[in-house]
Amino acid sequence: MIRDFTLTEFWLVAAGLGATLALSAIAFIGGSLAGLLVALARTAPAKGLRMTAAAFIDFFQGTPMLLQLFLVFYGLPVLGWKVNVWVAAAVGLTLHAGAFLGEIWRGGIQAVPRGQTEAAAALGLGYGARMRYVVLPQALRMSFAPTVGFLVQLIKGTSLAAIIGFVELSRSGQLVSSITYKPLLAFGLVGACYFAICFPLSRYSARLERRFAAGH
Repeated sequence: MIRDFTLTEFWLVAAGLGATLALSAIAFIGGSLAGLLVALARTAPAKGLRMTAAAFIDFFQGTPMLLQLFLVFYGLPVLGWKVNVWVAAAVGLTLHAGAFLGEIWRGGIQAVPRGQTEAAAALGLGYGARMRYVVLPQALRMSFAPTVGFLVQLIKGTSLAAIIGFVELSRSGQLVSSITYKPLLAFGLVGACYFAICFPLSRYSARLERRFAAGH
C-alpha cells in the first residue's frame, strides 16, 4: 500500500538521523581512545609494540569498512559472543576509527620537533611524562584539523551499517522511499541531513588547516 509523505515519514527519517549521530559519537569517542593507544604504540621504543600497531593499522586501512562490519557481526557470535546490530556497528566502526585516528595522531607525534623531546629527556622526564606534558599536547593540536576531517568521513561511513540491519539515516530514507514511492523526496531529505551535518564540519576542518599553516 502506497502512503503519502506525512509527518510520520518525516519522523522516521529524523529517527534515522538520531541513530546516525549516536553511532558516530560512540565510534568517534571509542576510536579516539583506541587511536591514542595505537599512536603511542606506533611511536613506542619497543619494536614489538610498533609492529603490532602497524599490523592493526594495515588491516583496517587495507580492507573495506563493509568487510570489517561483516567480520564483527558474523565473527563475534562464532566466538560465543552474541551481539545485536548496535553493538556490532559500534565495535566495527570504533576499530576502524581507531586505526585511522591512530595513524593521524602518529603523524602528529612525529611532527613535534625532536629537540623538544630531547630537552624533556635532559630534564629527567621519563617516556610517559614526555608524551603527556610535552609531545601529546602539541601533536593533538597539529592533528586537530585532519581529525575533524576524518569525523566527516566517519559520519558518512555509518551508512554502511545498514547492510547488517542497522537503521540509520540512509536506511530510513530507503524505507520511506519504499512505502511512499517518492524516492526523490525521501533521499533528498536524507541528503539534506547529511549536508547539514558534514558541510559545516568540512569547512571548519579547512579553516583549521589554514590557521595552522598561517601559524607556521
